[in-house]
Amino acid sequence: MHLHRRVKIQLAVLSVIALAALTVMSLHFVKLPAMLFGVGRYTVKMELPQAGGLYGTGNVTYRGTEVGRVESVRLTDTGVEAVLSLKSGIRIPSDLKAEVHSQSAIGESYVELLPRNGTSPPLKDGDVIPLADTSVPPDINSLLTAANTALGAIPHDNLKTVIDESYTAVGGLGPELSRLIMGSSNLAIDARKNLDPLVALIDQSKPVLDSQTNSSDAIAAWASHLATVTTELQTHDEAVAGVLDKGGPAFDEARALFERLQPTLPILLANLVSVAKVALVYQNDIEQLLVVFPMSINADQAGIVANANTKQGYRGQYLSFNLNLNLPPPCLTGFLPAQQQRIPTFEDYPNHPAGDLYCRVPQDSWLNVRGARNYPCETVPGKRAPTVKMCESNEQYVPLNDGNNWKGDPNATLSGQGIPQLRPGSPPATGPPAAAPPPLAAAQYDPATGTYTGPDGRQYTQSDLAQTAPNDKTWQSMLVPPGS
Repeated sequence: MHLHRRVKIQLAVLSVIALAALTVMSLHFVKLPAMLFGVGRYTVKMELPQAGGLYGTGNVTYRGTEVGRVESVRLTDTGVEAVLSLKSGIRIPSDLKAEVHSQSAIGESYVELLPRNGTSPPLKDGDVIPLADTSVPPDINSLLTAANTALGAIPHDNLKTVIDESYTAVGGLGPELSRLIMGSSNLAIDARKNLDPLVALIDQSKPVLDSQTNSSDAIAAWASHLATVTTELQTHDEAVAGVLDKGGPAFDEARALFERLQPTLPILLANLVSVAKVALVYQNDIEQLLVVFPMSINADQAGIVANANTKQGYRGQYLSFNLNLNLPPPCLTGFLPAQQQRIPTFEDYPNHPAGDLYCRVPQDSWLNVRGARNYPCETVPGKRAPTVKMCESNEQYVPLNDGNNWKGDPNATLSGQGIPQLRPGSPPATGPPAAAPPPLAAAQYDPATGTYTGPDGRQYTQSDLAQTAPNDKTWQSMLVPPGS
């Protein structure tokens, strides 16, 4: 039989294509080199308590990707041993757990490799995955038998009711259930990616769980109180409903009120911040005032009705005119000398001198006991000082003198303090120094004649100073100048 040259060429091309296809199928799909000679493969043994439906040629997966095949499954003296043929190009950590899973309830079984961490050395040829690191699924026949027994124990009418109610509950919720399942899957995938932190969280959760156990009584009490609150809410359901119904209009009124107050409310609140700071510092004093004030009002009310239901009638409290003038005498120490004090009849308003003017005698003196020198320091308990700066500094109060200078300069002192007293940290006074006050005109006189020597050296006589002055003086004659 003679073949045409064109036919020969076609047969040759077809033979080449068939040979190439056979080669690709043998190498890629059938993987004859790996099956016959183990090229690109290495074997790992896996110990199992039982086969669990696993068979040869089953898939081996790692992180959801196929990495090998089950080469064989055989019995041993302690259980079952499966030989895994794994690809050489994929690094699989040796610290792992091997689990046998099924694609579905009646599907084929496969092996899933679950690494515990990624820092362990990789698997190598001849390694053995011990029985403690492997697991197999439960027997499907036992599960189906148990499920069938459970369903058989439920009356037919009740089972139909459960199925009908379930359909009513989830009917038409396909998209929502799909999103729920997809979200659960994403959560599981993220949990797998963060396996190590989750494992550490579980391992370290014992102190938290112990604290919950130790506070079980408190939790039980809280639950009991919550049950009481809910019971009260249920009992007063109408009142709660009324509050909810009327709450909207009330909030609208409150919003309108805040809108009306909007121009001035921020300023008021800003000012209240300063007031709140002061109130916070003086919290103890305000608390004491609130405690004492009602008692004081009570005492005043008791004094008002002293003569109630008596013959004298209702007169109220008595007023005593026993003034006790100059007991104690006024405190002059720490104030400007008499020569620098302004006359009370002046109507101008000069600037206040720099510094503080207050009674600067010892703190235990009987003069002006409620003066500035005895102000209690709010931030420093036990300390008393005239200014806040002195309270919050290490400076201690130093008096000018003992306060008993009944004649001469009342500010005479050896402490070197100025009058007025500058506060700690204040800059020194600037400008020309003030003129020294003129000395006080004081002189000794003769009580018998009223004669004394003046500052100019001349002798003067003041008849009112003599003992021979008339004893029948009246207050009118004392107002008249001498010699009139």
